Amino acid sequence: MGKVASKHFGEIELNHGREHCFVARHELAGNQLELDLNVTAHDHFDEAAMRKVDYRLRFLPELVDQVREMIADELDQDGTNPQQFLHFHSSQLKDEQLESVFGVRDKGQLTNDVFLKALKLGHVAIYPGQPERYFVLDFTLGSHFTDELLVVAADEDGVVDDEILWE
Repeated sequence: MGKVASKHFGEIELNHGREHCFVARHELAGNQLELDLNVTAHDHFDEAAMRKVDYRLRFLPELVDQVREMIADELDQDGTNPQQFLHFHSSQLKDEQLESVFGVRDKGQLTNDVFLKALKLGHVAIYPGQPERYFVLDFTLGSHFTDELLVVAADEDGVVDDEILWE
């Protein structure tokens, strides 16, 4: 089996016919996040596929900005997952959580902009064998506060799926 070097995942052994999940830490806009590269036994994962992963990850900041804009748009629409996520997580807040999670002291200060600033990208799963669901991005308010996420998928060209899920 050959090996290939990745800017993000280090040296990876190309072991065809088996499933692998390679994990790496990455910094984006001053925040640490986890990258998972998921390769199934049936994927054709070779050096070119690894170069494509590294190349696509160069555009992660732009992808995240696009997703944040989508979330911001949906915060103003009734019944959307981002709006419900915000309402759920802000309705039962204790004062110390309001300050530690959102950086404000009063619930009246918890605006959509404050929420968006607190919402961080915590995890990116990459599925090179699934071109229509190549990236899966998990946004969180912090594992110290909640284990629930807003999840968005994008295809291999960085086109974001129009559905934002709450999981």
